[in-house]
Amino acid sequence: MTSNSNSTFTIGGDLTVNRMGFGAMRITGEGIWGPPADKNEAIKVLKKSIELGINFIDTADSYGPNVSEELIAEALHPYPKDLIIGTKGGLTRTGPNQWPVNSHPDHLKRALEGSLKRLKLNRIDLYQLHRIDPSVPFEDSLSFLKNAQKEGLIRYIGLSEVNIDEIKKAQQHVKVVSVQNKYSVDNRKWEDELRYCEQNNIAFIPWYPLNAGNVNALELLNKIGAKYSASAHQIALAWLLHHSQNILLIPGTSKVKHLEENYKAVSIKLSKEDIDILDNIG
Repeated sequence: MTSNSNSTFTIGGDLTVNRMGFGAMRITGEGIWGPPADKNEAIKVLKKSIELGINFIDTADSYGPNVSEELIAEALHPYPKDLIIGTKGGLTRTGPNQWPVNSHPDHLKRALEGSLKRLKLNRIDLYQLHRIDPSVPFEDSLSFLKNAQKEGLIRYIGLSEVNIDEIKKAQQHVKVVSVQNKYSVDNRKWEDELRYCEQNNIAFIPWYPLNAGNVNALELLNKIGAKYSASAHQIALAWLLHHSQNILLIPGTSKVKHLEENYKAVSIKLSKEDIDILDNIG
């Protein structure tokens, strides 16, 4: 695709969001643990995201834990009418950078109740299963989500780090409206899953979208960026917006300056030649 002019995507058929969103993981402390080093700046980042026109924020109860959701409510509640907040459950925290999986219904119940309370919401618009738990039958986790949806506590259900077979299995129990997998211009492990989501009108939400990890990719991104007066990170984000119309971006940061830089990627129109070059990285 040579244009990212499709600037919105409609989640579940009725929640239309701008495709450049915000990931609220980084507004916590080091190791995604505890409060941020600069709380005032974190609050400013959240407020600025709304000013820029961002109306999709992704978070999780495990970010902090709890800190990210608490800051979102402190900064933005009462929420703008069009703001969609997606959160997640299924991970516990035992320390900085430690993420044990727990998708047992009992844990998910506590996680969901906590998220609703912290976010000051009666219903979560998008609730995502953070991980499939190998020690819990997948059907049990899905049954909890389905029942919570019936009770009106969840509007739509999403998954994270799943393959096509797992998405199809989930679809036998619930309507899956989003998939959040690790994906970037230089990490295309989930390309088939992206295309499956595209074909089925499921939002694909790349996490770690600025991987740009290998030096060759970084050099190439910088080289292309020079043509557009853009950074490697901005080009990596612009490519994602061009690559598929169902991609929702959630780059995260704890600095207003970086937020503004990330948002500028929306206005970068990559040429077909540059898209072809970037397509070949992965």
